[in-house]
Amino acid sequence: MAVLPSVILLSTHDKNKVRRQGVAKINLCSTTIVGVFSTTTLFNDSSRIPMLSGENYTEWKDKILLTLGCMDLDLAVRENEPPIFTDSSLPNEKAAYERWERSNRLSLMLIKSHISQSIRGSIPDCDRVKAYMKAIDEQFVSSDKALASTLMKKLASMTLDKSRSVREHIMEMRDIAA
Repeated sequence: MAVLPSVILLSTHDKNKVRRQGVAKINLCSTTIVGVFSTTTLFNDSSRIPMLSGENYTEWKDKILLTLGCMDLDLAVRENEPPIFTDSSLPNEKAAYERWERSNRLSLMLIKSHISQSIRGSIPDCDRVKAYMKAIDEQFVSSDKALASTLMKKLASMTLDKSRSVREHIMEMRDIAA
C-alpha cells in the first residue's frame, strides 16, 4: 500500500500560531511547510475500532468517541450545530460552521464504516452525528433490556430435574447469568 503524505502549508503570518501548537516546521522563502503526516496514521487510529456487532456496543462506543477526540473530529458530537452562515455573517461564524460541518461529515463516515451492514439497516439514517449516536444508543439500550428480561425469565423458570446432576444444573444457571 502506498503512503500518500499530506502537507499543510501556512503563510509566514501563521508562524506564531505554529510555534504555540508545537508543530515542527521547515522554512522555505515566505511559505512554511508544517508537519508532514501520513494518511495511514488516521487509518491506523480508526482500525483499532471494532465493528459494531451487537455484543460489543459499550467497547465500540468508547473507542469511537476516543478516536474522534484524538482525531479532533468530535466537535459535532460535543456541540450543537451553529447557525448556518449567510452573506452577512462574520468570518469567524462562517469558519465555526465549516469546522462543525466537517466534523459532522467525517464523524458520520467513521461511525458508519464501523457498523456491520445487518445492524446499520435497523438504525434510522440521520444527517447529524449527535442524532445518529442517539439512535444507536436507543437501539442497544432497548435490546439490552429485552435480553435481560429474557434471561431473568429463563433463570426464574429453571428447575432441577432428575435427568442431570445438581452440578450440571448449577453450571447451566451460571452460563445463563454470564
